[in-house]
Amino acid sequence: MRLDSNDGHNVSYFTLAAYFDIGVFKYLYFLIILTVYVLIISANVFLIVIICITRSLHEPMYLFLLSLFANELFGSTLLFPFLLVQILSDVFCLYLYAGVEIFNLAVMSYDRYLAICYPLHYNTHMPFKRVAFLIAASWFPPFLIIVITTSLSFSLQLCGNIINKVYCDNYSIVKLACSDTTVNNIYGLFITLLTLIGLLTLILYTYTKILKVCFSGSKQTRQKALSTCTPHLASLLNFFFGCMFEVLQSRFNMNSVPNTLRIFLSLYFLTCQPFFNPVVYGLKMSKILWAHG
Repeated sequence: MRLDSNDGHNVSYFTLAAYFDIGVFKYLYFLIILTVYVLIISANVFLIVIICITRSLHEPMYLFLLSLFANELFGSTLLFPFLLVQILSDVFCLYLYAGVEIFNLAVMSYDRYLAICYPLHYNTHMPFKRVAFLIAASWFPPFLIIVITTSLSFSLQLCGNIINKVYCDNYSIVKLACSDTTVNNIYGLFITLLTLIGLLTLILYTYTKILKVCFSGSKQTRQKALSTCTPHLASLLNFFFGCMFEVLQSRFNMNSVPNTLRIFLSLYFLTCQPFFNPVVYGLKMSKILWAHG
């Protein structure tokens, strides 16, 4: 991506300062990233294959998981090779991955709500057509949002090309701009608030209803709800924890933070979900393990 700076020179690349002065640690970083990448690909592909070939797993919950695991492959495959060779990753791919992740998790919370609160009518409320629609809804809105976001950044004039991360993100580009960024900031703030408020409202509503059923139901109902929702809740918390790290780096001055810690914060956002999801769902969901056996 080529962006023009205000001094008449073209900025055709960014320098990621997180790679400065890592010395001999670069070999350790490379080994860790490569190991995690291989584990992520293996785990996600394994679970996708299990779900695809096992007819008893062709249920809404596992189809949503299929979409989630596919997104983990998408994000990690586009991001990890970049980390390994230290070249610029496409901002579009980074944001699309993060957007699909939160949309997919929100849809899964709605699915868990129907399964626990309306178990007898679950199949009626969640036919295959609705599952397909919800999966499409997890991918299309983030795609449209990120198309507009990156399009607004193409015309920015930049004053520099130093980004203190291991990857390039849109807000870091906006901070480097010499030209007016009012539209970028307003659109970014509006979309962020609209998306977070909408999705968090859905998630909080569904889990409020689930908790209500748990408190008023039998011990067996509470145990079922706990075993069903624990992996999803763990995935949600892990994702938002990674997002919190990302916000800290993007919005606040972290020059006083050691470079090694900044690298860790950047890597956590990229690695937390693709590595965490197949592990937590593969270990916690006995039905998947049983199908493999």
